[in-house]
Amino acid sequence: MFNALGQYIREKRKALRQNDRRYTLRQVAGHIGVEPSYLSKIERGETSAYLTEKKIRLLAEYLNEDPDVLLALSGKISQDVQEIIRRRPKLFAQLIRDLKRMPDYAILKIVRENRDGRSGSLNPTETGERRKLGMDGDS
Repeated sequence: MFNALGQYIREKRKALRQNDRRYTLRQVAGHIGVEPSYLSKIERGETSAYLTEKKIRLLAEYLNEDPDVLLALSGKISQDVQEIIRRRPKLFAQLIRDLKRMPDYAILKIVRENRDGRSGSLNPTETGERRKLGMDGDS
């Protein structure tokens, strides 16, 4: 079975190990609090091995990676993002489905505009549109 997280971890760890001996399987496993044999199972893609969000965050920090990337590769979403989605599930489900069809440059433009405060107001005037998007009372 293909395991994107395990393969990614192994490749990253081995690349880092070329310049720094702290990135042995044993060292990385010790840092995140698992047995080396368990981390090895994860890297090899054994289906019975998994990591909690906390362990993935520790691993991301140690490997100097974005924790959201490692969480996504493991098929998980961070607790804070889950909470955001739960507040407006219809809106975020539709947004993600719409983003699926957009090219990367268009998504990056939206992210930058939002981050920089240039997105303007998306103020649906119709109550029905707000309700349809799951925004009633959540603005």
